[in-house]
Amino acid sequence: MGPEMAELARTAGTTMVTLMATQAWESTREGVLALWQRFQPDRADTVGGELEATREDLLLARESGDTDTEAELTAEWQARLRRLLVARPEVADELRRILAELNPESPQAHTAVDVRLRAEVSGSGRVYQAGRDQHITER
Repeated sequence: MGPEMAELARTAGTTMVTLMATQAWESTREGVLALWQRFQPDRADTVGGELEATREDLLLARESGDTDTEAELTAEWQARLRRLLVARPEVADELRRILAELNPESPQAHTAVDVRLRAEVSGSGRVYQAGRDQHITER
């Protein structure tokens, strides 16, 4: 599998799991099931059950702030999609179409956002602020 297909599997898995907790869940489910029904119909019912179970696990994880479980669920779907792409490379175009329908705004379409952060600290307090992702490792 080439890097483009691997990236497609990563992007699709991440997008799917992210959308499971949104109002786009039904569209996401329908698109993914249609993909399996078309390319691996014998697995479609199983995949439908796995989608439902993943969504339930994801919602519970988000309620409890369990980011590890969300990351594991994302990795599981990335792997499933990667295996499907390896077995049936012709899935790629259909998967790209489904992703475009689920997320019509490409990353290039996002406009700049003015982020203003303000913090006050006293004593030996610390402040960590970010306009987007932030990773802190303290020892």
